[in-house]
Amino acid sequence: MGQLEQLTVDRNAQPVEQLDELAARRSLRAQIAHLERELSQAVAAFFPHIPASAARGAEFESGVGPRLLGLADLERRRDALAGRLQDVRGLAHARVEHERRSRELLEAIKLEPGRYKFVRLPVRDLGEGGCGVWEVRPRLGLIGMLAGWWQVKLSSGCPLPKGSRSTRGSAR
Repeated sequence: MGQLEQLTVDRNAQPVEQLDELAARRSLRAQIAHLERELSQAVAAFFPHIPASAARGAEFESGVGPRLLGLADLERRRDALAGRLQDVRGLAHARVEHERRSRELLEAIKLEPGRYKFVRLPVRDLGEGGCGVWEVRPRLGLIGMLAGWWQVKLSSGCPLPKGSRSTRGSAR
């Protein structure tokens, strides 16, 4: 019985080279999908500070239309995505470092406002949303400035849009 099984020919069998190429394509497509997911997550996490255009690459946006990429094209695409992901991670790290330094500066300003006269620190630099600004001002205006009385104040927020002046009391 064993010899008969050995003589059976499988007519649907593919050559080993084709199977290797299919496995390589599958692996490269999985790597590309993973890199694209990581890239989009990194851009989304730091969105206002890292533009969405950082995730897009111009090298693959040709007007050729749909096509099946070869192994070399898939490898180039994977390498380009890995490079862009590295760049975005560098931008994200720089942003985190900037926010850390800004928080340290705010703590120093709160401890000694007199050393940081007229310093303005937007809350956007602290990683918070909104339009507020931490500012060191003299207490009681000119008198406070001459006396050395300094205070740290947080602005009330975003200014009103231009042209939206209140018309209360005016009969037009």
